[in-house]
Amino acid sequence: MAVDARETAAARGVLLAAPDRPDFPHTVVDHVVRQYPLPGAEVPRGAVVTVWFDHGEGEGGGGAGVREPRVPRPPGGGMRREAGEPDDPLAVVH
Repeated sequence: MAVDARETAAARGVLLAAPDRPDFPHTVVDHVVRQYPLPGAEVPRGAVVTVWFDHGEGEGGGGAGVREPRVPRPPGGGMRREAGEPDDPLAVVH
């Protein structure tokens, strides 16, 4: 649970970050479902451990994520890279 995660982190001298919970300092009963670095990994005091929570009822969790259009779209066909002159090995030829 969130409160347990905070207490454990404080006892071990590490900081917690929760990118999916901006209200993390006030979160109490939500369950941690994932963390990085993984449990059991050695981290130095003062390091940041990132945790993610299970979404409660009515809190999304649909998995759609943020979908934004990519504007401008990448040009079709891609870019080809060919070797240029011997003195310019990274020259790009269109």
